[in-house]
Amino acid sequence: MKLAFALALTISAHAQVNTLGKEQLLQYTRSNPFERFADGRPKVPDALLEKLRAMSAEEIISIVRKGYPNQYVDGFHVLRPGKNMVGRAMTLQLMPSRPDIAEIDQENWKARHNGARLSHQTAIDMLQKGDVFVVDAFGNKNAGGIVGDNLAYYVWKTTGNGFVIDGAIRDLNGIQPVGMGGYYRGAVPPAINNVMVSGINVPVRIGNATVLPGDVVFGDSEGVYFIPPHLVQEIVDQAEITHVHDEWTKKKFDEGKYKSTEIYGRPADPALIMEYEAYLQSRVEPRIWQLYLKQFPRK
Repeated sequence: MKLAFALALTISAHAQVNTLGKEQLLQYTRSNPFERFADGRPKVPDALLEKLRAMSAEEIISIVRKGYPNQYVDGFHVLRPGKNMVGRAMTLQLMPSRPDIAEIDQENWKARHNGARLSHQTAIDMLQKGDVFVVDAFGNKNAGGIVGDNLAYYVWKTTGNGFVIDGAIRDLNGIQPVGMGGYYRGAVPPAINNVMVSGINVPVRIGNATVLPGDVVFGDSEGVYFIPPHLVQEIVDQAEITHVHDEWTKKKFDEGKYKSTEIYGRPADPALIMEYEAYLQSRVEPRIWQLYLKQFPRK
């Protein structure tokens, strides 16, 4: 309700097309511990994003236990199923076109931006290195391709990442060879049509997830997580523990000496626990080792 009210204030002040002002974005991301872009978007450090690239959705699922059960979306077509896509969300919200609103939007936008026309390319031109273009096209494949091969290529060259589009793309044969990341609901021949821009860098709905500008986008072969910035460090730390645990578990299975229940999920044999803990301590930073000890304090 508070968010809807704040956005209503923005709409009343600046016509239908809205963006979160810097002060509003600071308010709604006040738990962000990292630096920010000039527009107020949280800027999760590149080093953390790089660690996420080596992880899987299953290693990030601890986000649910932190009270965020609605941050995962699946059911997409995936451009690169074998490679993760990780970046910071830059959002675009589209709505079904309504001429009386769209006309006013264009007039107000042109008046405030030296006659520039408002379109989905307005948002594309705002993308920065490390972004992921996140588009709420309300799952409507009949709205045509939000990007084709030319604009997809621009997204790729500008961000180094790709897009998450809750809607359609076009020119799939031209996009696939580029090597960019991409999640989309379908591919269709027509270009974007019968929609209007209703928000740039605002909260958007992708599937059943609410996405804020600056959220970390994590896409793998199964689907996409949208991670609030203030949770990223802890999730990465926990995922590193999970990753090492899985690594050790498979090594023990390779020995062929143990039944699955003797190793997974947590060994019952104190000697095996000591072996695992020594392996874990040798593979993670002291800070993460201390996190593990908080979860499993030594007696």
